[in-house]
Amino acid sequence: MTDVAKHAGVSRTAVSFVLSNRADASISEETRRRITEAAHFLGYRPNAGARALASQRSDWYGLVTEIVTAPFAVDIIKGAQDRAWKDHRFLLIASTDQGVADGDGTTDGEQRSLEDAAIEKLLEQRVEGLLYAATWHRAVQVPKAVREVPTVLINCFDANGELPSIVPDEVNGGRRATRRLLEAGHRRIGFINLDPDIPAAVGRLEGYRLELASAGIALDEGLIASGHATADGGYEAVHKILDQTDPPTALFCGNDRMAMGAYDAIKERGLSIPEDIAVIGFDNQELIAAYLRPKLTTVALPFEEMGALGVQSLSQLTAGQPITAHKQMVDCPLLERFSV
Repeated sequence: MTDVAKHAGVSRTAVSFVLSNRADASISEETRRRITEAAHFLGYRPNAGARALASQRSDWYGLVTEIVTAPFAVDIIKGAQDRAWKDHRFLLIASTDQGVADGDGTTDGEQRSLEDAAIEKLLEQRVEGLLYAATWHRAVQVPKAVREVPTVLINCFDANGELPSIVPDEVNGGRRATRRLLEAGHRRIGFINLDPDIPAAVGRLEGYRLELASAGIALDEGLIASGHATADGGYEAVHKILDQTDPPTALFCGNDRMAMGAYDAIKERGLSIPEDIAVIGFDNQELIAAYLRPKLTTVALPFEEMGALGVQSLSQLTAGQPITAHKQMVDCPLLERFSV
């Protein structure tokens, strides 16, 4: 600031007032212009850390997630980052993954320690709020330190029910997939589910049940099987369902990986998609859905939208405005391709 003052021919105090946007400072527009031009010419950059200490505001949000390179995490980060820029906020991103995906034997306790350390580092940077994002929808036990600042959970929810969360609307996503098959004229619709008890499996199955009921179709438990979220599991489950004397003419697969296995099982039997049997997936994993033949119609998980809504909700909280819905559901859209 001393250099800027010398260059502009003004006092250091005047520079301080102008660069800190002091509205009550009696400084002429000409002087403000000279100071601003001098700061730009000299490449002056304010010390954000000092500003944060002085004002107790940093304009930074912290985002904690497990694996920042996972496709779903990237989409959450993109949505959050885009919204943060619009709100003149900035994200500090911390990954808590240290080789877990590589099978290095990291224990739950070690993973918890990584989360604690990541959150502490973000709090040391005086972030105004935290986003805690999971790569798959589930209940979580969050570290106690997150309660020191406003916190919003994304793609997960607080097992203790204390923190606000943004999650996909699994039930309506399941209804939308089933409705699309009903609209195509199918009445015997098989459902290949994920592992039981996880929120996605429970919600998508409930959506399937509700939509069949609304169409006046009795539920046939024989048309429901678990594919354990894998392509191999989907392959085996579809063979089991198609072995029935009255097999389905359409399949709703709880994720795109199981749909990929379903394609293999269907084609091994000499059947065509969608002429002989229609298939819908869930998740919209681009590397699968867009490259299967035919391309897979699927329900998308709204990761970018959840990231953006997380920042919007956090901005409300940091501004002292309450959030009316403790758990906010985000719609899961249907992406039409060629498998129905």
